Amino acid sequence: MEKLQLDKKSPIPLYHQIKDILVARITDKVWLAGDLIPTETEFMNEFKVSRTTLRQAITTLVNEGLLEKRQGKGTIVKSLKLTGSLGKLSGFAEEIMEKGYFPNSKLLRSEFRDDLFIEKKKLGVSDNKQILLIHRIRFANDEPIALEKTSWPENIGNLLLKHDLNGARFYQILEDNGIYLKKASETISAVNATPYEADLLGVSPGTALLEMTRLSYGINDEPIEFTRTKYRSDRYQYNVELNR
Repeated sequence: MEKLQLDKKSPIPLYHQIKDILVARITDKVWLAGDLIPTETEFMNEFKVSRTTLRQAITTLVNEGLLEKRQGKGTIVKSLKLTGSLGKLSGFAEEIMEKGYFPNSKLLRSEFRDDLFIEKKKLGVSDNKQILLIHRIRFANDEPIALEKTSWPENIGNLLLKHDLNGARFYQILEDNGIYLKKASETISAVNATPYEADLLGVSPGTALLEMTRLSYGINDEPIEFTRTKYRSDRYQYNVELNR
């Protein structure tokens, strides 16, 4: 991977460039969760910038939850904690990339089913037709974050099966084929990990998970996707912005 360098001739503010460099070092696992990062003096000698510029970069990463200042110890890399927004319709990969992490997936199974009657009802599919079920583990920086089960009408399922489902970004595939999402409704609840789910996510059986169900609609208001995603609550949280 190409190493980022500070470019003092760039119109991008220096603190922002430094922030990007530090994020890359976390993403590339130069520093792991719990590691102390270098001191301000060490960074100032490396980047040849003022203490004010450096602190602006560090403070930004602290506010974004990537770093944490420990009294009497220094600044450490925090454990991965992702924050999703309930006001934006985006896929897991898009969310992860926006936070500066690398998204990945592992396909557990994909199959057409005719016995998923709850999913069929959500998607408006008649009982005598089948839908595609895709079950994947979702990762951020190679750490398992969520278990995802997506259900699709047969015509869209056939389209998705033309791609490698391990790394496929479903929304991008849809848009590449002229299919656009207009809106979605989501429900969030608390559930406990079964032994099987716990093993896949690397947590203990019974661990609290966040379960999100999403029903997405196309521009013609017809349902396209029904998804159940179970997130590790120690690695993922939702943010809701309220105005009055």
